[in-house]
Amino acid sequence: MKDDKLQSSGPAPQGGDAARENKMGVMPIAPLLAGMAIPMMISMLVQALYNVVDSIFVARISQDALNAVSLAFPLQNLMIAVGGGTGVGMNALLSRSLGEKKQDQADQAANTGIFVFLVSAVAFGVCGFLLARPFFLAQTDIQPIVDYGTDYARICLGLSIGIFSQFCFERILQSTGRTVYSMLTQLIGALINIILDPILIFGLFGFPRMEVAGAAAATVFGQIVAALIGLWMNLRFNKDIHIRLRSIRPDRAVVREIYRVGLPSIIMQSIGSVMTFGINKILISFTDTATAVFGAYFKLQSFIFMPVFGLNNGMVPIVSYNYGAARLDRVRKTFRLTVVTATVIMTAGFAAFNLIPGVLLGFFSPSAEMLSIGTAALRIISLSFLLAGFCIIAGSMFQAIGNPLHSLVVSVCRQLVVLLPAAWLLARTGRLELVWFSFPIAELMSLTLSVIFLRRTMQAAEAKIASRGAGLD
Repeated sequence: MKDDKLQSSGPAPQGGDAARENKMGVMPIAPLLAGMAIPMMISMLVQALYNVVDSIFVARISQDALNAVSLAFPLQNLMIAVGGGTGVGMNALLSRSLGEKKQDQADQAANTGIFVFLVSAVAFGVCGFLLARPFFLAQTDIQPIVDYGTDYARICLGLSIGIFSQFCFERILQSTGRTVYSMLTQLIGALINIILDPILIFGLFGFPRMEVAGAAAATVFGQIVAALIGLWMNLRFNKDIHIRLRSIRPDRAVVREIYRVGLPSIIMQSIGSVMTFGINKILISFTDTATAVFGAYFKLQSFIFMPVFGLNNGMVPIVSYNYGAARLDRVRKTFRLTVVTATVIMTAGFAAFNLIPGVLLGFFSPSAEMLSIGTAALRIISLSFLLAGFCIIAGSMFQAIGNPLHSLVVSVCRQLVVLLPAAWLLARTGRLELVWFSFPIAELMSLTLSVIFLRRTMQAAEAKIASRGAGLD
């Protein structure tokens, strides 16, 4: 396909529904954001719930089992990075195309996106079977952890067709404003996972006892079911996008545009895998209980961050659509309301981590050592929550209006330039509790850069819209 395809507009919309203005361009911002974000926030909370349920059941097997799942997190995070980043790029192009009334371009973004997600699933499946054991051996020589972790990772990565397909079809629903349908797919997948977890882990109702592998099997089965439901909902209810089998193929221009926006997001989240791997290496030099605490923290913090990510996902198509439609006032209002809401959520999380850390850790069958280490960890790390809400929303703001480089710079500086080196230096003191301070230190730097880059991004957006209105673009 020619590279200039992205600049061509599609045919005029046909039919009454298609001819009407999309709600993202006309509804008042507060109810629009609520309608877009609340279903995704609920579904994200359910996602967080089943992630925690996995670890709660696994922790009842042994601390080695919990450690195995914790050490596998960088691999799972890498899949989420690729799926989420590709979804960001596809969402931004699709929503912007709809805002610009380019139906052909929007359809091609969806169909090419499906192809890209399928290729990603195949790549991760191969890597899972070949590299799972070497990955765990690089972190520890404790054999039960290596064995549990290898089984878990091979299933999660080997059957990653589920998570990538789920990402794809949910993002298409979200990008056209059908967040309730997206919520339903996630809820169904999560509930299936939660129900199957104890059955497959402990071998209930005649099923074989699979232990850690059972947690992985429950996860991928839920993802596959959710993906199938998401596909059906797009075909049945999503009239803004036309998915066609013959169009699910690579398109050079569309792939390049998806990854122009999405690649920085992929890199940013992948950096999170590098950070987690590095922190685990630092913590396990103190005690393997510290890595179990870090794993428990990640599960618990998902109850705070996942709703913010859901809020974020509700904001992105609104911002992209209105930026494409040259309605910068609606872009600003959406951003302000989203930041305030995110900050309230993060403040509530800070309060919970400081007031009831023992209760939160109690879900993971902690030893006395884990409870002692974990209480300090939760209270110290949660200081970063007070700043993180603004930083998360600002990062997605950069991506939504097509300036993802700023998000990449902030993420690299936060996790690789500040957090990991700070954790390493603080570990040199020999005091584990000081290592946790690397998180609020890194978040402070992230806030500073986010404020600077947000100002530049909005100035550039104003200039581009002004030039477009003057006929210069």
